[in-house]
Amino acid sequence: FPFSFASLYGDDFELSVTSVCCSQAEFNGNPDSLFFNDGKRRIDFVLVYEDESKNASEKKGSQRRREFFEGSLMNLGVELEATQSVMDEKLVYVKVHMPFEVLCTYAEVLHIKLPIQPNDLAQQSSAYNCFTRHFYPSEDVIAKEPDFFTAPFRKDQLKCFCVKDREQFFTPAVRSRMAYYILSRAPYDVKGSVKKFGISKLLDGGVYKAAYPLHDVSTIQPDCPNERFLLYNEWAHPKSFYKMQPLDLIRKYFGEKIGIYFAWLGFYTVMLTLAAAVGLGCFIYGYTTRESSTWSKEVCDPQIGGEIIMCPQCDEICLYWRLNTTCESSKRLCIFDNYGTLVFAIFMSVWVTLFLEFWKRYQAELEHDWDTVEFLQQEEQLRPEYEAKCVYERVNPVTQEKEKVPHTACGKCMRVSCGISTVLFWVLLIIASVVGVIVYRLAMFITFSAKLRTDLKYTKELEPFKEYVTPQMATSITASIISLIIIMILNNVYEKLPRTKTEYENSLTLKMFLFQFVNYYSSCFYIAFFKGKVVGYPGRPVYWFGAFRNEECDPGGCLTELTTQLSIIMTGKAVWNNIQEVLLPWVKNLIFRHCTQVGSEKVIPRWEQDYQLQPIGKLGLFYEYLEMVIQFGFVTLFVASFPLAPLLALFNNLCEIRVDAWKFTTQSRRVVPEKAQDIGAWQPILQGVAILAVATNAAIIAFTSDMIPRLVYYWAISVSPHSDGSNHTMTGFINSSLSVFNIADFNGNSSPIVDTPYWFNNITTCRYRDFRNPPGHPNQYEYSIHYWHVIAAKLAFMIVVEHIVYFTKFMLSYMIPDVPEALKEQIKRERYLTQLDGLRKTAVTWRFTVSSVNEILYKPAVD
Repeated sequence: FPFSFASLYGDDFELSVTSVCCSQAEFNGNPDSLFFNDGKRRIDFVLVYEDESKNASEKKGSQRRREFFEGSLMNLGVELEATQSVMDEKLVYVKVHMPFEVLCTYAEVLHIKLPIQPNDLAQQSSAYNCFTRHFYPSEDVIAKEPDFFTAPFRKDQLKCFCVKDREQFFTPAVRSRMAYYILSRAPYDVKGSVKKFGISKLLDGGVYKAAYPLHDVSTIQPDCPNERFLLYNEWAHPKSFYKMQPLDLIRKYFGEKIGIYFAWLGFYTVMLTLAAAVGLGCFIYGYTTRESSTWSKEVCDPQIGGEIIMCPQCDEICLYWRLNTTCESSKRLCIFDNYGTLVFAIFMSVWVTLFLEFWKRYQAELEHDWDTVEFLQQEEQLRPEYEAKCVYERVNPVTQEKEKVPHTACGKCMRVSCGISTVLFWVLLIIASVVGVIVYRLAMFITFSAKLRTDLKYTKELEPFKEYVTPQMATSITASIISLIIIMILNNVYEKLPRTKTEYENSLTLKMFLFQFVNYYSSCFYIAFFKGKVVGYPGRPVYWFGAFRNEECDPGGCLTELTTQLSIIMTGKAVWNNIQEVLLPWVKNLIFRHCTQVGSEKVIPRWEQDYQLQPIGKLGLFYEYLEMVIQFGFVTLFVASFPLAPLLALFNNLCEIRVDAWKFTTQSRRVVPEKAQDIGAWQPILQGVAILAVATNAAIIAFTSDMIPRLVYYWAISVSPHSDGSNHTMTGFINSSLSVFNIADFNGNSSPIVDTPYWFNNITTCRYRDFRNPPGHPNQYEYSIHYWHVIAAKLAFMIVVEHIVYFTKFMLSYMIPDVPEALKEQIKRERYLTQLDGLRKTAVTWRFTVSSVNEILYKPAVD
């Protein structure tokens, strides 16, 4: 039984509850009415159940629990009115109304902040607001919300608050929030010391079919402007894609939790425009310089790349091949592997710091404007699910009073152990799937190497593609698609009992993100940092499980394959998510309306129209955050290999904002408004991803791309004493990056058994990608001194770049305060007014007490 209810109504509250039926009323014919039949009492919530008298198989226990629950609500001062459905005679809709006195009581319980006087401080405009104000909806359409100083509501100080109209004092969102608070804690069954309560359990048990607050009237009636219509027209409609979001109206209609999500998503999208512009510039630079790249020219040159014979990349069935057959892939590599990529990777490390720091400042402004600064300390109540399982006693370390908790210390350890074991199981399952994809790569590369070239050569329709479709590319694309499918399957296939809802969501967030992190990024980490790193050399290759030869990178490196993997996963994920968010709700609503359609002459009331919409799941917003944070990881962790990732993310987010807005306003029931101070556990997760992104991008440039080997060659190898030249040049880089292998040194398993190409005449050596000593050297096929120079340069580069970038991030974080100075002054002013008002109230009470005492002391005695 909820602690808050026990304190308000005493331990004998349940004794006064009787099974009482609420009043019945016929539908008055007004389809957009948001009031009881009297047209005065506003509907704050709607409960839907199926009438047992229309269904003989329904258990009588459900009716008893429902009547007890409704009796509990009425004993708490809540007013109810039941109306039979127009569309389905089995359904009954119970409308819930909160009288003003009840609202005042629970506003004080929830510490809801309400206006005490207009803000008299001058508003200061930031550079961000100066830039974005031109894209906001006109104030003639959506009026600017008045700015007030606020204070936690107290029923005995009602006169201190700005109450112009009692009916408008509490907004519909606040009324619905308080109504849900009562619904989630009102009892429905009491047997001795066992008390059962909460609308959630009644919904799970089928006693009620649905519970939801009402939307405003229809979104397609311009002659009747309301908040829902304004949100649809100025926010959710595709024509408003270029406009900034009306966040104050979103918060007013849906609550702070939805508002803070869209505020974060909008801020992230605006910041992406800068990253997308720089990334696009980097891509254009690489595209325009791909033909002039020295190493690309050498690969494509018939006199250089055409004369270099490469060793087979698999055992027995693979052929020798000329280097210039990879001419097109070499040009594609130059688009992404250039000096512009290095600059862009460093820029993104700075960008992500600026994004997080400026978001903290913007979030601080929203916390103050939306009165959530002290929400966690004052307003957040215990979860009903937590309260229901509190059966053990302990002494509170803060208050030193006894309180009930859901488990002992030993039980808590057991639950934590089970939670960790579950997460580890799923992580191991993902790793197993990644290993499966790797085995697929190894097996299919052999198949493509044996058949692909032959099929393309003897199929006239496919002849033009033989220079573009290589075994490496075919293996990479098909493996990426399979990885995407596995990610989506595992994503759909996957509780510790926290005290408050914020703790619950933060706990779930950390566990789910760890699962999703491994699920989405494991294949990218494999390609970036493991593939092609331990392959041996042609005469002595490395095998997986003793059967599959470890796959090698393309002669141009694994960067192209990493780019392919990222583009396929990002694009496929975005398309799939939009299908889920747009198509599925629309089809479900269409089917529901078709199955329950009535005659055109019947008028459908507002509450039945909302019942036809899709319910938002308990974790609906959680998955919206998760989708965006996973995207944030793709944009930051591997951006050195794919500069177009921010641009793809920008296009996706522009659609995501409008799709989510359309879904919330037209396809889903109105969500229960909730308070939220910030984005919760996602903030430290974003900071962790930003820190990891510096290391991953530095490692990609150092160990996955060819930038460091090229720089070592240009500054050290191309000149004396390693070369006869005296000028630094990139000429000869391709030849220096390929080692020599004597084909006579092939062992029996790795030697080709197929016919050699016609041009393979009297050739005794082949080349492979590595830095090893040539045959005939005292340490043949061992790593050469060139290899150790390159490794030293890679490690030095990574350490220097990481330290420079981390130092820059630290300085930026230190220089940019989390809370603007103007906002600090405003908060101090508000606290001063609240304290002053409290002092005045205390002084009045003290004067009244003193006068009463004096009257008693000096009153003449009466015989």
